[in-house]
Amino acid sequence: MKLALISLLLAAAPAFAADAPKAEAPKAEAPKAAAAKPEAKKTAPAAPKEAYKTDEERAIYTIGFLMGRNLSPFGLSAAEVKVVQAGIADSVLNKAPQVDVRFYQPRVTEILSKRLEAATKRQEAAMAAAAAPEKEKGRVFTEKFVKENKPTAIPGGGWYLETKAGTGPIPSKTAAIKAHYRGTTVDGAEFDSSYSRGAPTEFSLDGVIKCWTNGISMMKVGGKAKLVCPSDVAYGDPGRSGIKPGATLVFEVELVEIVKP
Repeated sequence: MKLALISLLLAAAPAFAADAPKAEAPKAEAPKAAAAKPEAKKTAPAAPKEAYKTDEERAIYTIGFLMGRNLSPFGLSAAEVKVVQAGIADSVLNKAPQVDVRFYQPRVTEILSKRLEAATKRQEAAMAAAAAPEKEKGRVFTEKFVKENKPTAIPGGGWYLETKAGTGPIPSKTAAIKAHYRGTTVDGAEFDSSYSRGAPTEFSLDGVIKCWTNGISMMKVGGKAKLVCPSDVAYGDPGRSGIKPGATLVFEVELVEIVKP
């Protein structure tokens, strides 16, 4: 019974460590940290006072903290958090509820779903606004690239320009392959390269960005090509480490081998 109660309280709480991302290639390397500048000697700040003195108090606080993390997506205000706290207190202390719980319980999902939907839309709008400058830069680059090079459109999005014809077989969209590649932004800044690591990378074409899945499956083994990948078939509005939100990416790819058809 005790274990079941603890599971009920904590099962839905998200883990502190971020979920491991799905394996993808190419992977952006984390930007190198800038060298620290020398600073004037400062007095170390005083250590914060411990809010809770015993392990039991800290464990109980942790229960509340994890429950709170489950509520954070709903965008509750400080006043609404106090209402939640009042509901928890009344329930834990066996006090009479201040509202008709039996009437409102079926409506909780509906109400919180609306709140979550509104919060999600706000987040998506903010993300799109942050990505807009890079998307515009990518659009200008792509229009010029297409006009000057007359590349082939990649099914689903992006552009394919063969730079060396291959003579081997063409991989399926689920094949495991080995490839050398170099990835840059439209400004020419390199963010990843298997060449710099001295060995081709092995990966499955159904586990990478769409532009790669569809673009590399147009190549023959031994061939080389340039792929121009708009954000909607790359890393989207969120971007990723080393890649700005909404960024259009340019890849030079050499298909070395089909490991598994």
